[in-house]
Amino acid sequence: MSAGARIRILLAVMLVLAIVAAYRLLRETGAMAIILDGYTLRQFIMGLGVAGPAAIVALMMLAILVSPIPSAPIALAAGALYGQTWGTGYIALGAELGALAAFGLARLLGRDALQRWLGNRLPNVRLGSQGALMTLVFVSRLLPFISFDIVSYAAGFTTLAWWRFALATLAGILPASFLLAHFGGEMATGELDRIMYAVLALGLLTGIPLAAVYLRERMRKRAEAKGASALDR
Repeated sequence: MSAGARIRILLAVMLVLAIVAAYRLLRETGAMAIILDGYTLRQFIMGLGVAGPAAIVALMMLAILVSPIPSAPIALAAGALYGQTWGTGYIALGAELGALAAFGLARLLGRDALQRWLGNRLPNVRLGSQGALMTLVFVSRLLPFISFDIVSYAAGFTTLAWWRFALATLAGILPASFLLAHFGGEMATGELDRIMYAVLALGLLTGIPLAAVYLRERMRKRAEAKGASALDR
């Protein structure tokens, strides 16, 4: 094994240990309970003053890197404290940096090592054109029921260029970041009618890509059926 490979493995192991240590620290100090409690989380971040936005970004990054940490309470707190514009920016920045960190860590670790950590949840995606992989990442970011962190790790094992991954991720997370920031702001003001509109918008955002994928699959199957029938003639 070359010296470069050994350094790469050592760096990857150190990063994984740092992530695990951060997660254990959050649990043992009670910080995880704060993250899960929206009101307490907002009060904690508010008490940080000018360091509050940096805390939002850091927590969003950690939530992407460590699956058990939920990102939704952090995003809602950002919207409640900093409004739609700045809240969206902090949410998107943290999610983008967390996704790039997970992508880079997967490249450093290699699939076999990460498979032991994440188990069968890691999709088996290695091949594909740059455009197809980029589209897959973009669509997955629009679907809230698809694990953000798993997609980020899995993308690191594909041939997708890092800048394409970064661009697809950013384009995909901006709408959801805006809606979460808006939702958090309305929750803080207690305006239930606006909250309902935000929920409906989030549902619409989820439904559009699903409909697009469904229609594309139907068109592909029809084209294949027509091709097969033409060959039979």
